[in-house]
Amino acid sequence: MILKVARLGHPIVRTAAREVTIDEIRSHDFQLLIDSMVETMHEYSGVGLAATQIHLPIQVAVLEVERNPRYPDAPSVPLTVLINPVVTILDNQLVDGYEGCLSIPDLRGLVPRFRRLRVQALGRNAEPLDIIAEDFHARVIQHETDHLKGEVYLDRMRDMRTLAHLAEFQRYVLEGAAAARK
Repeated sequence: MILKVARLGHPIVRTAAREVTIDEIRSHDFQLLIDSMVETMHEYSGVGLAATQIHLPIQVAVLEVERNPRYPDAPSVPLTVLINPVVTILDNQLVDGYEGCLSIPDLRGLVPRFRRLRVQALGRNAEPLDIIAEDFHARVIQHETDHLKGEVYLDRMRDMRTLAHLAEFQRYVLEGAAAARK
């Protein structure tokens, strides 16, 4: 089932999520919720989706990068369910990259993110996960875990002048970068 995505301005987007219990994870309804989150993420060509974005203040995020039209050059990231994630930064190097968000449609902005991290969480069936992520994978994890804290990428931008409407971003940033590489 495709779920309604909350947009910036709705109070849920700025709400810190609560932890999920093992009993909740093992429930049939919770498993259906995860399926719906994945389906919603795919429907909107997202690479991640946090529960707060679908009006639920619980610590759950899904992510996957596989031939995504919004991020055509991004490396693959397998479908991952993160429940109650805890992020540990492994490399203090910050890397700038443009981000968008399903809750802030049609905009892109330059956001510094840590290059390498470790995320420990529970998986879809409450199994422990311990993942080391780098580069774009680490960026997606940081973006989604920010949502679970009531934060959005705009909060991390150093220079709001890099914020662009998607059409202008594609025309001037992406095409300009491609021309510079030639």
